Amino acid sequence: MKIHHFYDADTSTLTYVVFDEASLDAVIIDPVLDFDPPSGKVEDTSAKKVLSYVKDQGLKVAFILETHAHADHLSSSQLLKKYFPQAKVAISSRIKMVQETFKSILNLPHLPMDGSQFDFLFEDEIPFQAGSITILPMATPGHTPACSSFVIADNVFTGDALFMPDYGTGRCDFPQGSAKNLFHSISRLYQLPDETNVFVGHDYPVNARELRFQTTIGESKANNIQLKASTSEADYVAFREGRDKTLKAPRLLFPSLQVNIAAGHLPETEANGKSYLKIPLTKSYF
Repeated sequence: MKIHHFYDADTSTLTYVVFDEASLDAVIIDPVLDFDPPSGKVEDTSAKKVLSYVKDQGLKVAFILETHAHADHLSSSQLLKKYFPQAKVAISSRIKMVQETFKSILNLPHLPMDGSQFDFLFEDEIPFQAGSITILPMATPGHTPACSSFVIADNVFTGDALFMPDYGTGRCDFPQGSAKNLFHSISRLYQLPDETNVFVGHDYPVNARELRFQTTIGESKANNIQLKASTSEADYVAFREGRDKTLKAPRLLFPSLQVNIAAGHLPETEANGKSYLKIPLTKSYF
């Protein structure tokens, strides 16, 4: 199994192309669509890098996998699907919970809440095939209620659940997020063999170190700064909830979620030929 990474410095996001070198069957995990909020400009720079690599390698993309509905970047899944029409955009069936929550928060009356925007809704712990590649989706809620990690051979792609040991774990302060749930999710990840390779969904270099995106379960259990194997649930929950109270909302929170709960589809164009994203206002003045 070969794994190639792409790093979007603007959102600190890792995208992965995973493929079988013999069959050339492949999956793409968490692709990025570039978005500039001040101008409203949507660009395909990140997607083009993935597209070019896949074409150069002659890969057959079976799935475009989302670990969750991201709150910090837009997904380029639909753009990539135009080039790989056979590929299915897939996410956990638990996405329905997130759709229901943000349909209300963003007042999206016409948003279906059945996950039908996606091509494939996988179920927890039920493996599925991408040609010769077997994918085991593990439920790892906490950051959001619909987060999944993907076990592929001796590798696990943890999205926003588990980061590099010197950074820690994902935040849990989004609607229906739960530090307690994330503790148990990561505890389940820690039951994988110690030699399992961990590929994280983001990296935020600590102390100006170089980019790192790969660790192991064993290293995480021993050295994760926020949640070691020996950390108690009470200590982790207290830390995580306290830390989350100090964090600002992600810069692309509402644009990202509007697009990502709709499987990467941009809002429909209006009468003037333009699409619009909504930002709910919270008044904190008299």
